[in-house]
Amino acid sequence: MIRRALASSQLGLVLVIVLLGTILTISAGSHVDPRSGLEINSFLNSYTLIQTATDASFFAIMAVGATLVIIAGGIDLSVGSIYALAGVAAAMVLRAMGPMDSLATFAVGAGVALGVGLVCGTFNGLMVVGLKVHPFIITLGTMWILRGIAFVTSEAQSILLPGSLTAVAKASLGLGAALYPVPMLVMLAVTACGSVYLGGTVMGRHIFAVGGNEEASRFAGLRIGRIKTGVFVLSGLLAGLAAFIGASFYGSASSADGTGYELYVIASAVVGGASLSGGKGSAVSAMLGALLIVLIRQSIRTLHFDQNYEWIIIGSAVVIAVVLDQASARFTARRLARGTGR
Repeated sequence: MIRRALASSQLGLVLVIVLLGTILTISAGSHVDPRSGLEINSFLNSYTLIQTATDASFFAIMAVGATLVIIAGGIDLSVGSIYALAGVAAAMVLRAMGPMDSLATFAVGAGVALGVGLVCGTFNGLMVVGLKVHPFIITLGTMWILRGIAFVTSEAQSILLPGSLTAVAKASLGLGAALYPVPMLVMLAVTACGSVYLGGTVMGRHIFAVGGNEEASRFAGLRIGRIKTGVFVLSGLLAGLAAFIGASFYGSASSADGTGYELYVIASAVVGGASLSGGKGSAVSAMLGALLIVLIRQSIRTLHFDQNYEWIIIGSAVVIAVVLDQASARFTARRLARGTGR
């Protein structure tokens, strides 16, 4: 049990996150809290920690969906565009419907954002399965198509959402002023559900089987097309959920929202240990990968590096993660070959 924990990629991620957090704690310095008058560390305090988790939550929610796609042997480049279109659609529908009570506003906004995500994910999945084209090409195309739809329908305007939604997304839940844990709690809930789905359900095991060996899965009688379509549906659904939480939290939505998010989402999944060749990954590791990416960004700002280094560091982290995954796969293959030879 202890040996398995020490060998897990999640423990490695936790150790790196702790190391980065320690560096930030030492480097950030301290300041006087205007409310309490006490001197506190500029990083290791409740406000900064919850804000860091909030920044990671939108990536992490989508990274769980992207991890499902990657485990099944695919990739989804359209999540940032789905995020933008779902947020814009929810904001436009709520604006058109006018004032409503808080419950109706929440239900309509969530329904539209999740519905758009569901439709976009289904569209991606059906295109990949029906046209038999690599998902990289399909989702690269839909990435531009969906963002273009968001741009045209919103006329490139930023659309405000009702204040009742922002009040829910920024509810303090008794933690005090300026502490908004709702996005973090949604991230944890999605991660828990994703972990149970992948590790504790038959459908989750089927996703691993398809990604590990599609031909063997087909001979075993698995419905490959349905499974592949399903992971894209879930990826789109979670992008819609992230869009609803993000737009509600920030109080507005525009066609520019989520630009570049596909890099952060895929990086979170890959750094979290998801194999681009399929058959490997976990929801918890995707969340930890998102936290690590956000901490890298925060480290660059705290240590006063040029912010353009962010792209270099994150890109390097993705390359290193893929190289390590390939090396691990080759080592495992050689070890199995030696065992068979005996």
